[in-house]
Amino acid sequence: MQLTTHDSNMEFTVEQIAQMLNGTVKGDKSLKISQLAKIEEGEEGCISFLANPKYEQYLYSTNSTAVIIDKTFEPKKEYTATLIAVENAYAAFTLLLQEYQKILMQHKKGIEQPSFISESAKIGTDVYVGAFAYIGANCTIGNNCKIYPNVSIAEGTVIGDNTVIYAGVSIYHHSQIGKNCIIHANAVIGADGFGFAPQGDGTFATIPQLGNVILEDNVSIGANTTIDRATMGSTIIREGVKIDNLVQIAHNVEIGKNTVIAALTGISGSTKVGESCMIGGQVGMAGHISVADKTIVTAQSGITKTVKQSGRIMAGSPAQDSHDNLKSQVLYKNLPKIEQRLREVEEKIKHL
Repeated sequence: MQLTTHDSNMEFTVEQIAQMLNGTVKGDKSLKISQLAKIEEGEEGCISFLANPKYEQYLYSTNSTAVIIDKTFEPKKEYTATLIAVENAYAAFTLLLQEYQKILMQHKKGIEQPSFISESAKIGTDVYVGAFAYIGANCTIGNNCKIYPNVSIAEGTVIGDNTVIYAGVSIYHHSQIGKNCIIHANAVIGADGFGFAPQGDGTFATIPQLGNVILEDNVSIGANTTIDRATMGSTIIREGVKIDNLVQIAHNVEIGKNTVIAALTGISGSTKVGESCMIGGQVGMAGHISVADKTIVTAQSGITKTVKQSGRIMAGSPAQDSHDNLKSQVLYKNLPKIEQRLREVEEKIKHL
């Protein structure tokens, strides 16, 4: 079941929401829900969720009309909210947020003026194009796409169904964007890779960047993130990848399926990151290396060499196994004491 409405306001019964979430209601099924809220900030008409035990106290005092809980949860005190018991409260609330977002965007259809759409561009049904957007020659825009104001989509670009591109995004020529993608404000997809050849006289000659960028389905790109086009071939962001704000992906990089990358990370050219990796904030990766599937890289780490073994947790700069890195940090903190002890030993040796 999907939630549907004729305007931007959500109003559903607890029973309708429970059916959508495959949940069981404990309380009044007929109560109306019109808003989503944190459990500690809930008011009448709101629905909240409880997934983290440290927030359990708010269940007994919340003013939310309904609260989504895990099926295994057993309240310890009296409560007034109607409960919806599901397999996973956090996942269920995420699904509810996604449905609510769809409702809020339903009214976004049509082409605002002024905007430019090339006569050779193919535009799908139920598309929204905001004011001052530019869609170049031979572009293909899928059904139900949302192109917000001041977006620039250069010639030959293909964008799949249900993709949302927020204000100020620049997509360079012949990029390929999959279905159900989200590209947040001011991201740049397909700028030239950083390719320059040193010359004998000390100058640098620009190496033409003739490739493109491919984003597969269900990819999310954060605000002000940049993904460079390949020198030849493609820079590829595989299905399900989630990239935070202010991330730099260089030319010919490949990011594996369902990998997540936090803000301020930089990945150098031709590096291959595996599937289901978790990359923390401010991580730096050298070029022409590979990172195995399911690797976890903690914040501010520097990956300078290939990571061959799947599932490792890497930390530090240069990065090493997190356990070894913690040992190194302990030794580093104790260096002044170690130095003092060494000097004392040296003095004793002198007097022998």
